[in-house]
Amino acid sequence: MSINLVNKIHFQNWRGDLFGGVTAAIVALPLALAFGVASGAGAIAGLYGAIFVGFFAALFGGTPAQVSGPTGPMTIVITTVIASSIANYKDNLETALAVAFTVVMLGGLFQILLGVLKLGQYITLIPYTVISGFMSGIGIIIILLQLPPLLGYAGTGEILDTLRQLPSYISQPNPVAMGLGVLTLFLVFVAPPKLNRVFPSPLMALVVCTILSVLFFKNADISRIGAIPSELPKLRMPTFNLRELADMLRYGATLGFLGAIDSLLTSLVADSMTQTQHESDKELIGQGIGNVLAGLFGGLSGAGATMRTVVNVKAGGKTPLSGMIHAVVLLMVVLVAGPLTAVIPHAVLAGLLLKVGMDIIDWNFIKRAHHLSFKGTGLMYLVLVLTVCVDLITAVVVGVFIANILTIKRLTDIQSDRIQAITDPAYAHNLEPEERELLSQAEGKILLFQLGGPLSFGAAKIISQRMLIVQDYQALVLDLSEVPEIGVTAALAIETSVLDAVKRDRQVWIVTSSEQVKRSLDKLQLQKFPDVYFTGDRLQALQSIIQTHK
Repeated sequence: MSINLVNKIHFQNWRGDLFGGVTAAIVALPLALAFGVASGAGAIAGLYGAIFVGFFAALFGGTPAQVSGPTGPMTIVITTVIASSIANYKDNLETALAVAFTVVMLGGLFQILLGVLKLGQYITLIPYTVISGFMSGIGIIIILLQLPPLLGYAGTGEILDTLRQLPSYISQPNPVAMGLGVLTLFLVFVAPPKLNRVFPSPLMALVVCTILSVLFFKNADISRIGAIPSELPKLRMPTFNLRELADMLRYGATLGFLGAIDSLLTSLVADSMTQTQHESDKELIGQGIGNVLAGLFGGLSGAGATMRTVVNVKAGGKTPLSGMIHAVVLLMVVLVAGPLTAVIPHAVLAGLLLKVGMDIIDWNFIKRAHHLSFKGTGLMYLVLVLTVCVDLITAVVVGVFIANILTIKRLTDIQSDRIQAITDPAYAHNLEPEERELLSQAEGKILLFQLGGPLSFGAAKIISQRMLIVQDYQALVLDLSEVPEIGVTAALAIETSVLDAVKRDRQVWIVTSSEQVKRSLDKLQLQKFPDVYFTGDRLQALQSIIQTHK
């Protein structure tokens, strides 16, 4: 299947796309500023990320109505990268940021690779318990990291440092900063839905609290953004350091993988709202191109943003044009309104991000998880703890591994119930009367070994165990007629059983009608052994054995 490079763009819905794009830009503006400040790269980096990822992910992506830009999960990772780079280059902030933006580019290249290899369909197969755990963990990280600026102190970008310093911050908060931050939280939570549709609550809270800070607390000791440059972004070439290359690649893979999950989950939301079907691999390539260009021009990494996408669709956006318009509007804000950001307090942005963190936490699943599955609940909390205390990739890898082990165990139990070693027709499954009569005539001399369902490697041990139960027989019928597919390990277990029977001079009939099963067993060349026969008819196998042993 080929992938068309450019998204399906047309102007049949230009009015809806215009309203959708402008509305999404209004919602994205305060969040882009907040993510930029929170990352340590500055508010302008958040805006550049929203512009480049938003425009090029829409142009080259595979989800028509998706709006992309910096998100909470992506910002958490890039914040760690920037903090690490600044620690390594204490005397050279520009080099530190150049290394961080190179990691953004690497993340984009990783996403492009995932798309080219057509792995998009597999990313969305991650179990929901794992996704819920690491998204909730990300929400908790955002909340913890934004508490210092909410209380009037500079954030560190490190969870452990934040937790160590938090008690002193709580005991001695900056009352003005805390008041503005709490008011911001209050406004975004209580804004009436009707007003929110006209004037999005994040922007309203940003404007109201900033104006209050200027009118009543102009000389207060609170940190503010400062003016952002009203100019086009400058090209930043990749910067590599062999000593740090392994860490850069690891962080790049983390950004790419996390962005892929974030984007494709948002694509599913967009599909349900627009009754369309996204192209996963094309979406990954589009996101990757957007992130590479964002890194080249000093922007934060981004992904498909659920809230901005939902706002876009509700406002009428249906095609990639809406995502591109959203980016152009943000570029106009940068070029025209940059100086207006100078007085925005950091505490106000922290209040906005606290709301983002609370929204990311999967409260609905947390409340119901213990009723649905004890193991699922335990896995979700394990992933959550690993996300907060270790890192995102470790959390996802461990979570997926454990989830797969649990799934394999369940499938093996199901397969075990369908694996039977039978000499008495009374215990046989799904036999015709004539077949039962032939098995009775054999008087226990025929071992009918019935298997059913797809046989994975988990079934291999069960096959070996059941074959050992019955030793006194003269002929073996391996009934695979209800096995549509067989794995390598299960096929090898069957080979072992056949070879054991051949060594004991027993006749073996293998009954199967599945082409996949036939191909797998043919590769083992079992037919070269004497008294090993293949057939698609179980009755024929039983009749032949009875005639041979008369």
